[in-house]
Amino acid sequence: MPAAASALAHADDLADFVAASPSSYHAAEEVARRLEAAGFARLREEDAWPTQAGGRFVVVRDGAAIAWTVPSDAVATTPAHIFGAHTDSPGFKLKPQPTTGSKGWLQAAVEVYGGPLLNSWLDRELRLAGRLALADGRVVLADTGALLRLPQLAVHLDREANSGLALDKQFQTQPVWGLGDASQADILSELAASAGVAASDVRGYDVVVADAARGAVFGKDDAFFASGRLDDLASVHAGVVALASHESAGGPLAVLAAFDHEELGSESRSGAAGPFLEDVLERVYADLGADATERRRAFAASWCLSSDVGHSVHPNYAHKHDPVVQPVLGSGPILKINANQRYATDAVGSAAWRGWCEGAGVRTQEFVSNNNVPCGSTIGPITATRLGIRTVDVGIPILSMHSARELAGVSDLFDLSRVAGAFFAG
Repeated sequence: MPAAASALAHADDLADFVAASPSSYHAAEEVARRLEAAGFARLREEDAWPTQAGGRFVVVRDGAAIAWTVPSDAVATTPAHIFGAHTDSPGFKLKPQPTTGSKGWLQAAVEVYGGPLLNSWLDRELRLAGRLALADGRVVLADTGALLRLPQLAVHLDREANSGLALDKQFQTQPVWGLGDASQADILSELAASAGVAASDVRGYDVVVADAARGAVFGKDDAFFASGRLDDLASVHAGVVALASHESAGGPLAVLAAFDHEELGSESRSGAAGPFLEDVLERVYADLGADATERRRAFAASWCLSSDVGHSVHPNYAHKHDPVVQPVLGSGPILKINANQRYATDAVGSAAWRGWCEGAGVRTQEFVSNNNVPCGSTIGPITATRLGIRTVDVGIPILSMHSARELAGVSDLFDLSRVAGAFFAG
């Protein structure tokens, strides 16, 4: 299959992946489902784990998933190559007592999650998705499909709307989901029904709002791909595709770490600042006979690629970008660099990244911020600080970052997965 067709097939599969992953909990389960289908054994943290050498495994903790392959010749000091990403995206999360409304409208009470572009959520069909904790101790996934909408006020009623629209986060971001008396309705019933359980059995929930539209390829020569949650499901998907096809006969341990809560700072038991990755690696290396010193020797020879989206130069706002370093969609994945260590990339990591790209036959670009427009950060510095593993920050360039629907380059999505494959191979 020619490269262009391969890239289109990859984008179509990504659209399926995003559609199956409206929340971080769904994403973690979809990672596990796909890898199980590729021959990975799913493990539970509370169980004893089987012998690691020669194995392929995946484990889920809440909205995070870690998967790995162990070469058959692995020893106590075999290094790991870790491809890190995150499963959550900016948006909205359902509040307690979520059924509200007025004037004959039913509404959902939501709280802003992370830093979304609020206006981008207007006038599009939305879904509720997440996990429900039940009275019998079970936890089930729920997904309503298209149910909600944030209708914008008509321009006839706000003549200044085109001069700058600023939404009140409390009073103007509550979506409608039906008509009627709010005292007689229950949005939890909609969620429970989607999961096939009774609303009376729901004792807790972690539920977010997601775009209901499927990802789409468009533009001249099918260059563009638009979808919700590309930040950072594009990276998670690239890692899954690469790991599923990875042959682990030799080389490093190949690890995919898809964390939750990156948009909030990663400080949770399933976030990159939490213990999940270290917990898994400690157990894997213990099975390989490593003591604390040997594990640290393995870590010293290990690598982490922290993969998250970065900014493409915007043709209408070029002044917001560095005047020289201006990555653009379709020209390859990006190497992210920051003097203040908001990204973990250094000279040694830059050289290694270029080597993996060269091995995969993939072009690469650099990203650095305009000095007057500071960048955000990633799981990269957190992982490097927590584990002492040399880390490189990379990703793909996009437009409309933190929008309800973001824009990527079809070829970049595929190329990122190709580099991930070269990275896993060593």
